[in-house]
Amino acid sequence: MNVLGIETSCDETSVAIISNGNVLSNLVASQDIHKIYGGVVPELSSRAHLQMILPLLKKAIQEAKISINDIDVVAVTAGPGLIGALLVGLTFAKGLSYSLNKPFIPVNHIEGHIFSGFLMKEKPEFPFLCLVVSGGHTLLLYVENDLKIKKLGSTIDDAAGEAFDKVSKLLGLGYPGGPLIQKYAENGSETNIKFPVAKLKSEYDFSFSGVKTSVLRFIQKEFGENKISENDLANISFAFQNSIVDALTEKVELALKNYKVKSISLVGGVAANKALREKLNDISKKNNVSFIAPALEYCGDNGAMIAYRGQKLFEAGLKYDLNYNAYPGLLNNTFII
Repeated sequence: MNVLGIETSCDETSVAIISNGNVLSNLVASQDIHKIYGGVVPELSSRAHLQMILPLLKKAIQEAKISINDIDVVAVTAGPGLIGALLVGLTFAKGLSYSLNKPFIPVNHIEGHIFSGFLMKEKPEFPFLCLVVSGGHTLLLYVENDLKIKKLGSTIDDAAGEAFDKVSKLLGLGYPGGPLIQKYAENGSETNIKFPVAKLKSEYDFSFSGVKTSVLRFIQKEFGENKISENDLANISFAFQNSIVDALTEKVELALKNYKVKSISLVGGVAANKALREKLNDISKKNNVSFIAPALEYCGDNGAMIAYRGQKLFEAGLKYDLNYNAYPGLLNNTFII
C-alpha cells in the first residue's frame, strides 16, 4: 500500500510517500525567510506552501519510482498549526483525493510526531512513554497502542522549543533557537550560573516561562547594555540547556516509576538536541527499557510521519469525508485522551 503524506502546519512544506511502512521519499522545503523576523510569519508561510507543494509532489513521486495513480491513500496534517498553512495542505490533499478517487485521511500533527519513531529500523514497543518536544508543544504521553494515547502532562505556558527560541533571541543568536543554543552550549562548561525551572503541583506538567525570565534578569543584571562575550554566551547557553533538559527528563523518570513500559520515545523538533537524547538514553539504560528517537530528518515536521499515521488510521478502518476542516487547535479526531 502506497500512502502519500502532506505536511504544511507551520514553516516546512513536506511531501512523502511510504509503502507498507517503508519510506520511499520524504522531501522537506524549509522557509528560511522567517529568520529575519525572528519567528514564523503566518501569511508568508502560507504563500510559500502554495509555491512549493506541487513541485514537491512531483519530485516525491519521481523519487519513489511510482506514478500518481499508484497512490492508495492520501494523508494530510489537519491540525494543530497555523490555519492558513493548514488550509493549503488540506485543500490540496482533498483535491488530489477526489481526482484519484482514493481515501482521504486527516492526521493530527502531534500524533504524526508521536509515531515518527516507527519510521526507524528499531521501533518503540507498546506500551511506551513518549516525550513530545517541539516549538509549539511539550507533552508527556503514555502510548498503549495505535489508538489509545493517555496524556500525562503538558506545558502550562511556553513549550520547550519556544523557550529555546526566546532565549536565543535574548542572547542575540537568532532563529531558530534550538540548534544555535546547542552549538554554543557545546563550548560551555559548568559554572555558578543557574536558571531554575518552576516546580508545579501537578506532577507531570511543565512550565518554561519562568526560566526564560530568569535568563532575561541575569542578562540585565550582569551585562546591561554591554555586549555578551562568546565565552559568556557559551556558559549561559550551557546552563539554560541543562535546565530545560533536567526539567524534561525528571518528569520521564517520575513516569517510569508509575507506569510499566517497554520503551521511551523522544519526538519533535527539540528531539534533535544531543544533550536531551544522551540523558534520556542513560535513563532508559538505567531502567532497562529501549530508547527510540527518530533520525534528524524525522524530528522536524515531515510528510513521512503523516503518511505513517495516515496508514495506521486507514488500517484501523477509520473513514473521513472531504468536508473535514482544518483545526488550528486540537483535532476532534485525536486519540490523545
